[in-house]
Amino acid sequence: MADAKQQVHLNGAYYGPPVPPRQRSFRSVGRSSGCCCGPCCLLCNLFKFLLSLVIVLGVVVLVLWLVFRPNQPKARVDTASLVQFNLTDSTTLRYNLSLDLTVRNPNRRLSFYYDRLDARAEYDGDRFGFTNLPTFHQGHKNTTVIRSILFDGTQSFLGDSIGETYRRENSEGFYYIDVKVRAKMRVKVWIFKLRYNRPHIDCTLKLPVPGSGGAFESTGCDVHIF
Repeated sequence: MADAKQQVHLNGAYYGPPVPPRQRSFRSVGRSSGCCCGPCCLLCNLFKFLLSLVIVLGVVVLVLWLVFRPNQPKARVDTASLVQFNLTDSTTLRYNLSLDLTVRNPNRRLSFYYDRLDARAEYDGDRFGFTNLPTFHQGHKNTTVIRSILFDGTQSFLGDSIGETYRRENSEGFYYIDVKVRAKMRVKVWIFKLRYNRPHIDCTLKLPVPGSGGAFESTGCDVHIF
């Protein structure tokens, strides 16, 4: 009997706690949560694109560097002979200098095409000699010797400042002469050839005064390509 009364009570109307109404969402007119348009958004998207491009290029360059490991060529002057180096009236220089330049490519995957080479000799910051050098191709792990680079002639200088340097070094028994090589070259990577227009090789030579009995010592050079 109790069960029947309970059943009747359950089948009747049930007044529970009130159900709160669903809240309606409102959007402000002129605002968008998914996308935007206008100069500011375009600049923002452009910045993101450029940043992504820089990151991708940086990763590519890093991977290529790790794969190829490019190294600067090596250069040195093993033999040099200063037959004549006379400065008269502190302005006129009579010179005769010859040398052999050795260039080494230490790379396993890069080869070099030296399309144009010229060398100049300088003393106390002033150029006194110039000559063209033969062009050549240098393969992987290859050594090339450019023999008998000759500077021979007479050069006049303005002023007598060079005379002080000449007299001091003459008394010391050695002249310091700079030989600078400038080139136009291509670097070959696989089937690609990259052009470099201003690579240079700088050598500072310590040459004994002619007739002094001194000996020239093999000298390394600074090479700047990459």
